[in-house]
Amino acid sequence: MSVTIIDYGSGNLRSAEKAVERCIKDLGLELSVQVTSSPEIVAKADYIILPGVGAFRDCMQGLEALDGMIECLDQVVLKGGRPFLGICVGMQLLASRGYEHGVYEGLDWINGSIKPLNIKDNSDLKVPHMGWNELLITPSHKDHPVLENIKDGDHVYFVHSYKLEAINAKQVMAETEYGSPIPAIVGRDNIIGTQFHPEKSQHVGLQLIGNFLRWKP
Repeated sequence: MSVTIIDYGSGNLRSAEKAVERCIKDLGLELSVQVTSSPEIVAKADYIILPGVGAFRDCMQGLEALDGMIECLDQVVLKGGRPFLGICVGMQLLASRGYEHGVYEGLDWINGSIKPLNIKDNSDLKVPHMGWNELLITPSHKDHPVLENIKDGDHVYFVHSYKLEAINAKQVMAETEYGSPIPAIVGRDNIIGTQFHPEKSQHVGLQLIGNFLRWKP
């Protein structure tokens, strides 16, 4: 079995790869991990991870530039039910569209839009939102397998200036507070996305990655 991390020029790939490798070793999982830009390799993967750093537009254009990648993801994730994890901008790309330096279409797997953080009434808060914040898991998702042994009040690491405004509240699995509630984890079916960086969130992040690698949706 294999884990594929998609390389579409977004950066931050090595830290994600190292975190996955550590979880595989610590949990004794029979998984290999590969960073790739090849849709053919992604199509054969048992678990798929889409990281992301930078602007929504640039990341979406980078993904579109990989010939056949979006079609591959539609086939293996949406139709094939393969477990999928989007991280930071990789999570934001799941939205219907992004409003960062224009309006750009996303994958439209999670119903909603990516909008700027609005903290004008909170002068002590800065943009980008950078640092450790608490998770608040929505009651209907407390028993989700990917959130096993993760609890309200656990701290995870964020770096972002935009947030998801979700249309379907049932797809918001956890939030954090930064001037207003911000979706921290979203998901549906076999798809999970985290606004925070689990690969930089120490034991809580490794717990989530490990849960994902054992998930059988």
